[in-house]
Amino acid sequence: MSGTSLTRPIWPHPTREGVVQVIDQRLLPHTLKILDLHTVEDAIEAIRTLTVRGAPLIGASAAWAMYLAACTAPEGGITDAWMEDCCERIKAARPTAVNLAWAADLLMEKVRLTPANENRIQAMYAEAAMITDAEASRCQAIGEHGLCLIRSIYDKRPQKPVHILTHCNAGWLACVEYGTATAPIYAAHRAGIPVHVWVDETRPLNQGARLTAWELGQAGVPHTVIADNTGGHLMQRGEVDMVIVGTDRTTYTGDVANKIGTYLKALAAKDNNVPFYVALPSSTIDWKMKTGAEIPIETRNPDEVRYVQGKDGDGKIQRVLVPPEDSPALDFAFDVTPARLVTGLITEKGVCSASEEGIRSLFPSL
Repeated sequence: MSGTSLTRPIWPHPTREGVVQVIDQRLLPHTLKILDLHTVEDAIEAIRTLTVRGAPLIGASAAWAMYLAACTAPEGGITDAWMEDCCERIKAARPTAVNLAWAADLLMEKVRLTPANENRIQAMYAEAAMITDAEASRCQAIGEHGLCLIRSIYDKRPQKPVHILTHCNAGWLACVEYGTATAPIYAAHRAGIPVHVWVDETRPLNQGARLTAWELGQAGVPHTVIADNTGGHLMQRGEVDMVIVGTDRTTYTGDVANKIGTYLKALAAKDNNVPFYVALPSSTIDWKMKTGAEIPIETRNPDEVRYVQGKDGDGKIQRVLVPPEDSPALDFAFDVTPARLVTGLITEKGVCSASEEGIRSLFPSL
């Protein structure tokens, strides 16, 4: 397992059983810090505070949290009751990304299938490792299928780079390895296709400016950070060839929940005939929800809107207040883009329409 590579944001400690390591994404891009998680409470706090974030990574984090729960079970042993309690607490950490409950429930099912007198710790470890590796494989396949879309644009006018706009961070920091929205970009870059990425800053929290820009820079991919409201203007000027975003939960009919502001990009893309793609592994499809209106939208601490964090001229990380101190703020973390605005879904099985028919054509058995 390639867990110690810095193309994975979570991995089991290489020498210490019962310890999981993660990249603290709150401190990037200016500080790269590795945190040790020792307990299920540590893992839940990491999910809540966005130390780890992004739908596939949240799923992997939930799986490793269940492993930590097994490692820290009380003296009575790794009972079903203890693991069920931990599972429910993990699932309550954040509401929108479907991967969280999906992975936690898979581990809980594994608990029930493993007799109490057998090694449930090893079973949890193996299942968490399997989920993490599987997400990486899915993301790699997403890149291969998305590469065909980028190549088709490039082949029509090979004298120019393909300009791709993305929103938030759906790269390897959020998606275990390769990323979802970034996977086709990395694949195109490796294939020698010139690409340039417009990186939305993504307020609040600037996860595009902080994380996507850092990732792309590390990979040598040309990119430009833009204010969130610049995307529509660039589309009007003909400077965006395609939009690729990730998703935290997609209904089986193709409605997409993603970082707040995604809906506005989809509207601008539709108005300017720019293809708008959503990249996702099948683990992010919610097979129980029919419409985006059913998706729970997380509301977070308004201080994420009121404050920004960055490095000052002396190299120190500072947090500063932007609006008047007594002005109230509202912090929705996600919005929903209706399927009618989505050109297609890029999955590990191929590209399909954002519709029940399209999705089930690729995943008939799910």
